[in-house]
Amino acid sequence: MLSIFAIILFAVYLTFFFPMEPRKKEVEEKSPKYTAQMKKLWQIAQTSMKERKPFRAEKALLTILKFDEKNAAAYNRLGILYAKEQKYDEAVECFEIAQSLDNNPASIHNAGLIYFETGAYEKAEMAFSQAIALEGDVPARYIALAKTEEKLGRPKKAVEALENAYELDPKIATLRQILTIYESTGDTEAATATSARIEEQIAKETIVKRRRATSRALKAMRASSSSITKATESARARSARAGGATSSRSRKVGLSSHSRSVMNGATNEHKLVSRTRTSKLRSSKK
Repeated sequence: MLSIFAIILFAVYLTFFFPMEPRKKEVEEKSPKYTAQMKKLWQIAQTSMKERKPFRAEKALLTILKFDEKNAAAYNRLGILYAKEQKYDEAVECFEIAQSLDNNPASIHNAGLIYFETGAYEKAEMAFSQAIALEGDVPARYIALAKTEEKLGRPKKAVEALENAYELDPKIATLRQILTIYESTGDTEAATATSARIEEQIAKETIVKRRRATSRALKAMRASSSSITKATESARARSARAGGATSSRSRKVGLSSHSRSVMNGATNEHKLVSRTRTSKLRSSKK
């Protein structure tokens, strides 16, 4: 009995009186060298994927994950790489890991694309629906969902998804997909209505294109007119400068002529004075 009481007292002491040191989370500061190395690996991966060098890209991404195993972006990019190589199992695994690390709708959507490609339409439908729930303003997600619903034999849901995509981005291609579904299901009335919508959309786009063309033509005309005006003003300025220079030269010529006439007059006067003095001297000698 005493032993039980002692154990209870010891437990109470541990609970209320024993100094508990809070656990400090060690935050590893990433060195500049580490950051630069990771940046270089990302550049290698992206460049290699653009240049269609999958082995080099895969090696770079795996190296990134070796140092940062919780890098969702690297898993997502690796999944895309595997999908392009038709390694669907590896791709799905990468997308699922990326999703578990970061609930990113892009990763979920990519996984849905792999499910669709491999014929797992139920999983694809779930993935696309989940991606839309997280990010419902991307038309491509609704179009992917519509294709999946078609495969599952749900034309009404497919049309609903396409209508959502059209509302976000009104494209004729989306209306034509809706028309195809109605034609395949034999819904003549809905098909006729959709055809009318397509014609209306074509008319609207034609008007918009004409307006844009007219606007571009007007801008070009204004730019041309502006350049002509500038050229004319420049020519006038040059002409004015040339006229000013001529006038200046004329003034200089006029001044020089006047100076010469003054000097000539002074010279003649000097000669006259000299002659007068000479004659006076001669008279005095006589």
